Amino acid sequence: MNKIIKVGMAELDICKSPDGISTLGLGSCVGVVLRDPGTKIGGMVHVMLPDSTKIRNSENIAKFADTGIHALIQKMIDAGANRNALVAKIAGGAQMFNFQNKLAVIRVGDRNIEACKEVLHAEKIPILAEDTGENYGRTVVFFPEDGKFIIRAVGKEEIFI
Repeated sequence: MNKIIKVGMAELDICKSPDGISTLGLGSCVGVVLRDPGTKIGGMVHVMLPDSTKIRNSENIAKFADTGIHALIQKMIDAGANRNALVAKIAGGAQMFNFQNKLAVIRVGDRNIEACKEVLHAEKIPILAEDTGENYGRTVVFFPEDGKFIIRAVGKEEIFI
């Protein structure tokens, strides 16, 4: 029986096929999944904020795009993944609240998406697919066996990217 590893908010973890990995409640947060197709090692980080340097209490490296993605890459390499084979998919980054004042400070979802993409680009990890933005939360499940990323949202059809 395959095990589904749960990743909480501001956490990261890895798994190996046939297991999967999941996180609940991606609102403005972004779920970044990485996969090495050769070793079938996968991982997920539940990013809450874009930049650890803008926050005083930044000890939790999984909480931030700039530190969490790097930590996930390293954890996967330590488990035997090939750094040069890594590919990514991302989901989340919703604008959960409709404020009249759309200051960048409030648009956390957009900033999280942009920060995750910037880190992945800098690390030369291609993003194969994404389901981001909009105004609804998501729950996701990822399987490193085949790279299937299942996205569920209340009132929406389940999608696979």
